[in-house]
Amino acid sequence: MSEVKLSDLKGIGVKRLNSLNEGGIYTLADLLSYYPVSYKDTSKTIPLSYVKEGDFVCVEGIILSSPKIQYVRSGLNIVRCTLTDGVYKLPLIYFNQPWNMKNLYQGREITLYGRASMYKGSIVLINPEVVQERGIIPHYKAIENIGTKTMEGIIEQALKYIDSLIVETLTDEIIEEYSLIPLKEAVRQVHRPTSGESLNLAKRRIAFDNILYYQIAVMHFRRRSDEGIKLSVTDTMQEEYSALLPFKLTEAQNKAISDIEKDFESGKAMNRLLQGDVGSGKTAVAFAAVYYMHKAGYQTALMAPTETLAYQHIESAKKLLEPAGIKCGLLIGGMKAADRKKALECILSGEWSLVIGTHALISESVEYKALGLVITDEQHRFGVRQRKRLSDKAESVPHVLVLSATPIPRTLALVIYGDLDVSTMRGMPPGRLPVKTRIVPENKRKDMYTFIRQAVSKGERVYYICPLVEESDKTEAKSVQEMYDTLSKGALRGLNIGITYGTQNAEDKKKAISDFSLGKTSVLVATTVVEVGIDVPQATIIVIENADRFGLSQLHQLRGRVGRGKKQSWCFLLGERNERLAAMCETNDGFEIAEKDLEIRGPGEFLGTMQHGKSTFSIMTGDMRLIEDAQNCAKQVILGSKKHEELISSALEKYSYAYDNIALN
Repeated sequence: MSEVKLSDLKGIGVKRLNSLNEGGIYTLADLLSYYPVSYKDTSKTIPLSYVKEGDFVCVEGIILSSPKIQYVRSGLNIVRCTLTDGVYKLPLIYFNQPWNMKNLYQGREITLYGRASMYKGSIVLINPEVVQERGIIPHYKAIENIGTKTMEGIIEQALKYIDSLIVETLTDEIIEEYSLIPLKEAVRQVHRPTSGESLNLAKRRIAFDNILYYQIAVMHFRRRSDEGIKLSVTDTMQEEYSALLPFKLTEAQNKAISDIEKDFESGKAMNRLLQGDVGSGKTAVAFAAVYYMHKAGYQTALMAPTETLAYQHIESAKKLLEPAGIKCGLLIGGMKAADRKKALECILSGEWSLVIGTHALISESVEYKALGLVITDEQHRFGVRQRKRLSDKAESVPHVLVLSATPIPRTLALVIYGDLDVSTMRGMPPGRLPVKTRIVPENKRKDMYTFIRQAVSKGERVYYICPLVEESDKTEAKSVQEMYDTLSKGALRGLNIGITYGTQNAEDKKKAISDFSLGKTSVLVATTVVEVGIDVPQATIIVIENADRFGLSQLHQLRGRVGRGKKQSWCFLLGERNERLAAMCETNDGFEIAEKDLEIRGPGEFLGTMQHGKSTFSIMTGDMRLIEDAQNCAKQVILGSKKHEELISSALEKYSYAYDNIALN
């Protein structure tokens, strides 16, 4: 039975088989590991009076009166009607679904499923669907040529072979100690849940396995401790670096620098994450490490996630470090051949003590005279193999410092980063005014435009962030262009407006950001491409359209683009008030925001957005205890490695990519 192939399943032809393979599915076991991304629970209905904002609900009732349609503009119509259960009334709103004028006739008894939202001060259901099937219904992410319904049917066939395909991976002792259900039962229930309780137990087991395996892989790789460059940081070096700075270091900055000094003095290769809120002054800490390395005769490679940020880093570095005799240079893709040749010579000769660029800094053609430190960003998965490649070019394994502007609650940091040493910086440098955040409902939009015009007339600048482009939506470029046209021909007509987005070509992107920095444009219409690292002190306003489409942490990152000068800055969130947007107005502390984000979304969704590439924790309950249990179990397994050789081997195979990316490893 276990020899059944994917191609033996009904409905799998050559085209669909290729699509499954491209999605990483080669066997029936792989198919059974393709878990639903969400569930629709239509097993029971709730009274309309129990409907709360943000909940997915199944409700039943009678359509109170005939629906009405409003044609707002070309391409947008709204159908409205009301559902009643005899006690309570719930408004229904359908965007661009004019056929519901016939479907939702007065007096129709109907069962609906959808998400409750706040709309113009009332709780409503927007675009709810008519329930055709009762139960807990899984929803699978579509793969090219295979829709969600087809995927459901294919997996249904694979479930017949579950007994021969799924083998228990944990010992009876572990299953009993951590109150887990057998793996076979978990896989069956996660695809075809019989109740909410059985689904939660199934998700808990699969989440436990995922975290356990990942932690075992990370802990296994971390057990090896590489010898590193040992250097002593003297009081004189500390004083000299402080004297270079045009400001006094904060207590948090001094503590982080002290952590780095201890790493340098230990004789082991530093492997540290510097986690700080937006604008907390991480660059000054990183440059202290560069300064100490230079004094000891070693070079530093600083990898930025984007060329834009690399240009910004080189400007800051030259201003601060070159007066101290530290030559800084830039190496990025697309350089002219002569410039690249010159750059490679400066790196090899050691003329440049600090080399700034993108991932090209660790390519085969780049040779260093004496590389001692690599500073990288959380977006670069700088792993064991990359370090080995650099150590082949250096006398010793270089120290690694990873900068992260994404505050993460401590417990989750341990999951994502394993045993990585973490320095956390809270608070802002003195003199910075907190950004004031306001929710702007539709009826206040005109007032906001007036405020923007007044600010621009005083020489201030504005980021205008477009809504997130969803998979089923228009392209990113089209979304931004439409927003640009709307503003430049309407509310902000006459102002100099720029435009930038992720898929824009590099030259146009560089020019758009440069024009905004220099004041040639006053408003920059953009996607979240501006989320990381763009530093324009004159920018005092950021407007975020459809703010409820963004996660809390991302909203906080975007807000960090303003508040970098001495003037009061503002963040305007366009949308109706909800729990997440209200949290943004209450605090500017990224760590408080992260905790709130975790509380609202649960660790599964929170971690999902933190992962790059494969989602390690795609099936997860909101159970923080589960994370701690899996971590404790991983420690037991590693300590008793001889007893758990098969489990460790499976973990290393499952998360072999962790060897490349131990985040932040």
